[in-house]
Amino acid sequence: MLTIALHRPCLSILSQNGTRDYRHLHRVSASWTMAMDSNSSTRKKEEFSIEIQAPSVPQFRTERPSNLQFDQLQPSDEEFNEGSRAEFGPFMARAAVLDEEYWTAAWLRAESHWEGRPNERYAENYKRKFAEQEFNALKRRCRGQNDQKYTCIVAVKKEERGVKQTVLKSVVGTLDLSIRYLLNGETFPGEQVKAPLFCSINRTRSSKYGYVANLCVAKSVRRQGIASNMLHFAVESAKSIGVEQVFVHVHRNNGPAQELYQKMGFEMVEVASSQLLQEQTYLLCFRT
Repeated sequence: MLTIALHRPCLSILSQNGTRDYRHLHRVSASWTMAMDSNSSTRKKEEFSIEIQAPSVPQFRTERPSNLQFDQLQPSDEEFNEGSRAEFGPFMARAAVLDEEYWTAAWLRAESHWEGRPNERYAENYKRKFAEQEFNALKRRCRGQNDQKYTCIVAVKKEERGVKQTVLKSVVGTLDLSIRYLLNGETFPGEQVKAPLFCSINRTRSSKYGYVANLCVAKSVRRQGIASNMLHFAVESAKSIGVEQVFVHVHRNNGPAQELYQKMGFEMVEVASSQLLQEQTYLLCFRT
């Protein structure tokens, strides 16, 4: 009887970061048995077993919100000068400074995104996952990737009689303001123009613009002027660094948002909106 075993090979692969990754890709084993019967005839028996190991799935590192301290108190109002904040009634708009504020802003966006589907199965699980992904995305964007200046603006409750509140209870609204540049040939972001395949960004003052996104307010404090004051603070912040245009996309079915932006002085970009029929959005512009 003759038996032959073939074992799985081990391959060494050079990864992108320069380290070697040893992976066992396949395992194949086989055995052959030969026997002689009484009539001197040959009988062969072959057995095969094949096992293929699935390739490993890469794991991406993300900042876990488990280390956040939601009982942490808000920074004092005196820590922000008048140019970096806007006070209105019992609230104040400013840039987020704490990780806990970024997380609360991400959670407000998750609640706003799932607001119309409260009875959907696993809605709470989806909101937590959405908030975690948005938190990590916010942190990456605000670190200044892709040569853009990105700011997460939050509306917080002011101190009452010198008594500070926790971050979780004080953040009641949020929006994002990014400072970008138009591509060569564009007059508004996303314009369909005939440009070279590898066109460059036109980094001139006239091509610099602001872009507002992710405006939302906690349901318990709506209709108190929080959205309009955050938007006003974002526009003034853009003007202070020489931005002449601020753009925002709004869904065609979102009547309250359209009314808010138009009341603040935003006007529809007719050419852009005609190109956005498939996305069901309008492009609005505020000229400083």
